[in-house]
Amino acid sequence: MIEEVFSVQLPVNETLSLKRNRFAPSDITKATKRISIVTGIHGDEIEGQYVCYLLAKWLNANPEAIKGIVDIYPAMNPMGIDSITRGFPFYDVDLNRTFPGSTSDFLPAQVSNAIVDTVKGSDYAIDIHASNIFLRELPQVRISRANADELVPLAEKLGIDFIWVHDAVTVLESTFSHAMNTLGTRTLVVEMGVGMRITKEYGQNLTRGLLNLMAHVGIIDKPILPPTTLAVSTLNSEVFFINASKAGVFIPILEHNVSVLRGEKLGEIIDPLLGIVQETIISPCNGLLFTIREYPVVYEGSLIARILEDPKEEASV
Repeated sequence: MIEEVFSVQLPVNETLSLKRNRFAPSDITKATKRISIVTGIHGDEIEGQYVCYLLAKWLNANPEAIKGIVDIYPAMNPMGIDSITRGFPFYDVDLNRTFPGSTSDFLPAQVSNAIVDTVKGSDYAIDIHASNIFLRELPQVRISRANADELVPLAEKLGIDFIWVHDAVTVLESTFSHAMNTLGTRTLVVEMGVGMRITKEYGQNLTRGLLNLMAHVGIIDKPILPPTTLAVSTLNSEVFFINASKAGVFIPILEHNVSVLRGEKLGEIIDPLLGIVQETIISPCNGLLFTIREYPVVYEGSLIARILEDPKEEASV
């Protein structure tokens, strides 16, 4: 059932509208579990759109399996999606830095407030993101260390490639996931792929993982086999950030989602004018290469790669 959850008039006779598609059993009670699938908070992140399509398609085809409420929100920043803009158009603000929002604030904060109000009360929420146009990400669940004990077991049901447990920083307190976890809705942040693109394999795997999670918590009753991947948590390992020390064009040697060794060559930063290699990018550890630069032009300080350290290496140091 399509429902409008927020609407506001814009200039030139236009309307900003947020909609959801609700799937529910005929006999809803107070004990009925509810999950919200949210995506499109950033307008240049389209990976979640494909997941919403696949999930809605499955639910349409299997109505008898639905035992709980599934709310699908495919476009929380529709103006950003329409204009291929990461932030909220005309305001030059990241919508995911305005939560929980307010009805008396500027328009992006009003939208944030409406999102929180409509998702509030869900037992679970999944916030699906892609990377920006500069980086390609292996599918991952990102969890604040403060919520790890409660959320890691839930994230493992997604069968996703790995779980990144990180230390919370101040800016995360203004995100959708932090707002919802604070309100008691167990919320997982999924990040995968690259901005402005759809990676079909990632979307298909995440959809199977979502169905597996929903079966586990009793929202659907049809068992789904999760993707056959090993979730690796960083509770006991470190993530290494590799940044450029020279400007130029980055030429990768490896794709992401591969194991690398300490000292292994990841790529080069070249100078097209001089025909020379400005910098050779070397792995600082043994581990999983889960982020790699997608947009080739780099400057000093640009993020090139992220590597999840092999916990066995840390233990041997």
